[in-house]
Amino acid sequence: MRVLLVGAGGVGGAITRIAARRPFFEAMVVADYDPARAEAAVAALGGEARFTAEQVDAGDEAAVARLLRWHRCDVLLNATDPRFVMPLFRAARAAGATYLDMAMSLSRPHAERPYEECGVKLGDEQFTQAADWEKEGLLALVGMGVEPGLSDVFARYAADELFDEIEEIGIRDGANLTVDGYDFAPSFSIWTTIEECLNPPVVHETGKGWFTTEPFSEPEVFDFPEGIGPVECVNVEHEEVLLVPRWVDARRVTFKYGLGREFVETLKTLHLLGLDRTDPVTVPGPDGPVKVSPRDVVAACLPDPATLGERMHGKTCAGTWVKGVKDGAPREVYLYHVVDNQWSMAEYGSQAVVWQTAINPVVALELLATGTWSGAGVLGPEAFPARPFLDLLTDYGSPWGMREQ
Repeated sequence: MRVLLVGAGGVGGAITRIAARRPFFEAMVVADYDPARAEAAVAALGGEARFTAEQVDAGDEAAVARLLRWHRCDVLLNATDPRFVMPLFRAARAAGATYLDMAMSLSRPHAERPYEECGVKLGDEQFTQAADWEKEGLLALVGMGVEPGLSDVFARYAADELFDEIEEIGIRDGANLTVDGYDFAPSFSIWTTIEECLNPPVVHETGKGWFTTEPFSEPEVFDFPEGIGPVECVNVEHEEVLLVPRWVDARRVTFKYGLGREFVETLKTLHLLGLDRTDPVTVPGPDGPVKVSPRDVVAACLPDPATLGERMHGKTCAGTWVKGVKDGAPREVYLYHVVDNQWSMAEYGSQAVVWQTAINPVVALELLATGTWSGAGVLGPEAFPARPFLDLLTDYGSPWGMREQ
């Protein structure tokens, strides 16, 4: 397997450190718009010969396709933010390569009823091309990070091995992470966080299909394992709700994020001031008016999450809560994966949130390389058997857990 990794930021850098310890691939080309970032990611591996650095604009489909062909890569792994999903998705297909991402094509709210009806849903642009990918015998494995990704694998595992009937699948994400020296320092891309938290959340119900609610709706306190404890979680737009119902039979599917009230209020303020917008606004500059995206300005004013590891303390938990029936009796479980920032920094030099995201596409690549996972079309993690993934994740030294509720 020869892999083109596009994006050498926090998650991309963690992917290289994890993959460098595994023998399943022949080469990995690390490409970024900033060549210095790509070179730094490769240099950090201490001369590992399978890795090389390249410069590429993720928005330039033709350039990405040329790079895939030049390096004879048969897989494109997208580690950029969601703005670049579609150009990279199309570039992979043009080059006849397998495609993997960790976030799907962007949504657009319903024009008249944004908090009741879906407009363009997450992943819709990709799924409209599913028949073409399948006809060409190509695979696009979408949403293969931790959330979405591992959370979807948990949903499939629950359906296959733990339940006869499923009433509800609810992704629940929480942490007790703190960052020394900052009053506000998101542990993941603020661009992506704003996108998913301020868009109308999506819920899926049997008989009703997909529908939307107000941002931060239906608050609940969820008790997270391994010392994290109770965290208030709220509805947030996320890919799992768009993926799980396509392959797993459940009467209700939700995603709730443990953001904390201060974080929620900050996001609401950004929205109130229009600083969550992506359309450029014109501002004065030393050489005349300049057009800038308010959201890009917010991101530029905050620390890079990849650089916060030394200042971070605590754990992050991603997991899937499932309620249903097994052998005629009610059952409720929480399948989860916890990463301690102290461990991930000591072991890999990556902070917990980006490391937890990065390990899952590497595990998926290995399953594809060995032929354990295979397929054609645009498929989510639920479309593949879960047990091999969970076993291999444990083999990577990062076990998962299950708690009977």
